Amino acid sequence: MGVQQIWATLILGFIMLPPAAMAEQATAPDTMEARVQACVICHGENGRGVENVYFPHLAGKPAGYLYHQLVAFRDGRRRYAPMNYLLAYLPDEYLQKMADYYASQNFRPTHTPSTASAQVLQLGQKIATQGIPTKQVPACMACHGQKLTGREPGIPSLLGLRSDYISAQLGAWRYGTRTAIAPDCMQLVASRLTESEVSAVSAWLASLEVPAAVTPLKADQTRLPLECGSQK
Repeated sequence: MGVQQIWATLILGFIMLPPAAMAEQATAPDTMEARVQACVICHGENGRGVENVYFPHLAGKPAGYLYHQLVAFRDGRRRYAPMNYLLAYLPDEYLQKMADYYASQNFRPTHTPSTASAQVLQLGQKIATQGIPTKQVPACMACHGQKLTGREPGIPSLLGLRSDYISAQLGAWRYGTRTAIAPDCMQLVASRLTESEVSAVSAWLASLEVPAAVTPLKADQTRLPLECGSQK
């Protein structure tokens, strides 16, 4: 779904509301769930995801990670017009409440079998579990956890994401359209990967079955292979 389609859906949905529904909205409960209804179109009810490959689920990810992404969209470090516009005037405190809300939701796992070749999946698994020492690329598991469920406060799970989405985000880091708080460790990692390596690790991560519960690791004193601003 493109930007124009998203805006058209939002606008038409508002225009076509019957008077009774508009009256109900005017007296909607003042809860965070009611306030984030604009997010449902792209990220699903309670942030549990939709079928579109480019829109990730939000439910269950670390609140620190979600907060940093909301701030990045608001401040233009991540570029996607609908998100940039919707968040433009929201204060830090409100973004933190949104992040806390989505972090508290349960992620309902889905799994789409991979169509990548065995050779591609093997390369992707090697990168994710062992890294590429000759390029100073650490294993995905070194930061995102042995089960790839993420790590509080700022490292997300890599499970339940489509390969196209993962590839697009790595590409965004490579080309500077997505940045994070300095030091931007993911920009360093992504810039050291070739297109084929990006495709391979994206395919393997997307091929993994998702457990019934995806819970990020608690923050601890584990030393990460790279300094990451998101963990400060």
